[in-house]
Amino acid sequence: MLPGIGVFGNGSVVRVLVPILRDNGFKIEALWCRTLLDAQELARELNIPFHTSKIDDVLLRKDVDLIFVLCSPSLHAQISVKALGIGKHIVCDKPGGLNQEDALKMVRACQYYPSLISIINHSFRFLPAITHMKKAIQDNYIGSQITLIDIRIQSGRLYAENNSYDWRCDDLMGGGTLNLIGSHVVDLVTFLTGQTATKVHGIVRTFTKTTENIKGIRQISAPDFCCFQMELNGGTLVTATINSHTIGSVFQQEISISGNEGHLVVHGGDLFGRKEKQKEEVLFLDVEDMKTPISNTIIPKPYAKGLCKMVGALREAFLPVKEKAGWIKEPVQSAAGFEDGLYVQAVLGAIKQSSEMKQWTKVNIMTEQPDSNALLSAAVRRTAISAIN
Repeated sequence: MLPGIGVFGNGSVVRVLVPILRDNGFKIEALWCRTLLDAQELARELNIPFHTSKIDDVLLRKDVDLIFVLCSPSLHAQISVKALGIGKHIVCDKPGGLNQEDALKMVRACQYYPSLISIINHSFRFLPAITHMKKAIQDNYIGSQITLIDIRIQSGRLYAENNSYDWRCDDLMGGGTLNLIGSHVVDLVTFLTGQTATKVHGIVRTFTKTTENIKGIRQISAPDFCCFQMELNGGTLVTATINSHTIGSVFQQEISISGNEGHLVVHGGDLFGRKEKQKEEVLFLDVEDMKTPISNTIIPKPYAKGLCKMVGALREAFLPVKEKAGWIKEPVQSAAGFEDGLYVQAVLGAIKQSSEMKQWTKVNIMTEQPDSNALLSAAVRRTAISAIN
């Protein structure tokens, strides 16, 4: 039995996701947008029966059991924690909150409700070329030691479709190349290698601060370029360059992994490999067409293909179980969980700090929420000590 879907957000991913969900047999029951006018227009466009600008109106609906959180990162933790608390499954968009504090709240909630699905939308994990690359690594195609990973991604601007100012233009609201694409890169490295970053060095820049439609008092603070290196705990070095200055909607990605006996390369959605003293060979060509045609002007095809495969995995998780909202783990076991989202936030935070300090920075994963009123707490402790003495 497939659960009813509630969707939060009105960006390009929502317009891609809804047709994919319907092609897989899911029914979209409710839509939330920040304003009622946005919700009304998008619900009419996508033929969704219920729309609202109030979060609880979606979460409390009895016909909604699976929530897709695709709105600004500032609302990720609030919606996810509340939804899990009332028994709803969650798929949250990357990077899973604004920072480690948000991500830790989400981790605590999913640990408290382990019977519910709680995953981050790192759809690259489901891209066929990536799954074939992971299997080739596990089969020692490039040898037993991964030495270097080089990732290069070029895209068009990451702003809203009409180039108007919204959260994607604001670094503090979760916009920019590092959060929106770099989070995929950080998660992908760990997914492929099983290794985590110990320290990082990064450069994060905002070159385009105004456009024809965004100028005056409001300026763009979200980075449109980032370049970072990561040292992994297994000795592998990672270099990544993400550039959103490409004119038009051109999207290019290249993921290269070198080992002591060969290398693997993903170009777009295709996988190539080469061993020492051998010619390069094609290991996988992505010739499968999606049921729902996706224009590259909406979101890049590799992202859409990964999203399509992830929704298919969710369908396989829910379909065999007769109980409402019941599920089996195996089809979605490769998905990124909220714990993975916490690690990604730790790395992103370290990269930002490295860019500011201009030096290598250690990655520290938060285990406890910081004291929100440290000065008051210190004063209370001093008072207590004085009273005892």
